[in-house]
Amino acid sequence: MSDPPRPPRAGADKRSLLERLVEFISPGPDSRAELLETLAEAEERELIEPDSRQMLEGVLRIADMTAGDVMVAAPRMDLLGIDAPYDELLATVIRTAHSRFPVHEGARDNIIGILMAKDLLKLQRAPGLNLRTLLRPAVFVPESKRLNELLRDFRSNRNHLAIVIDEFGQTAGLITIEDVLEEIVGEIEDEFDDDDEEYSGIYTLADGSHRVAGDATVAAVNQAFGVRLPEDEFETIGGLVADEIGHVPRRGETAEVGGLRLSVMLARGGAVRWFRVVRAGGAKPGQV
Repeated sequence: MSDPPRPPRAGADKRSLLERLVEFISPGPDSRAELLETLAEAEERELIEPDSRQMLEGVLRIADMTAGDVMVAAPRMDLLGIDAPYDELLATVIRTAHSRFPVHEGARDNIIGILMAKDLLKLQRAPGLNLRTLLRPAVFVPESKRLNELLRDFRSNRNHLAIVIDEFGQTAGLITIEDVLEEIVGEIEDEFDDDDEEYSGIYTLADGSHRVAGDATVAAVNQAFGVRLPEDEFETIGGLVADEIGHVPRRGETAEVGGLRLSVMLARGGAVRWFRVVRAGGAKPGQV
């Protein structure tokens, strides 16, 4: 009489012989570099789309990145003062076009809360309202906070902005959920992006200044502002400004080129997304 089949041992490999044979012949990646190579090969074989590969690589990349790698540094943060008059607050909101603002009292480093731009409407309808009552609690995270952990916190707490602090407890900068997501999915287009064939990347703002895309052509800028920036060396205004100041411009930096003053409003992925452009003092159209 034959012996009854033995039950599988605890922890025994339950894969089929074919699955184990396939893995033996073609083992899976055992390092991140090999995994990235595998993803690239999968794209080449049209098993996944290029966008999917980039997103998967972004997910892997943020695990090694921290809030300090992506944050907007403190000197370049757009803040609102708790004691600032309403007209000044409104002007800052219109100029910067953010939806949330850290609010400070006294020194810029003393962040006391976050103001939603839409809540300013409440002040307009009730001027006697105390701005402090409209503030939402600020969330503080260390520079060393991993982006994957921060994204999880953003989602669970329904928070979209955090203040980054350094090892001494001082304000180092700020980071938003969009900053983290763009490390995964790439640039998130906003309402100023235009897919029209006549897209120039140049828009007039309410205060008379202009919002100019970093990838706007130098030729388009020359035509819009009546200046004569060199078109033969650089194709985009972002490239020209980067060469002028010697590095990729960061948010808050300003450069004067060809009679124009260009201030960086938004920079992502080693490139300028948007400049705020006004004429430099004393410059005339056509002056280089």
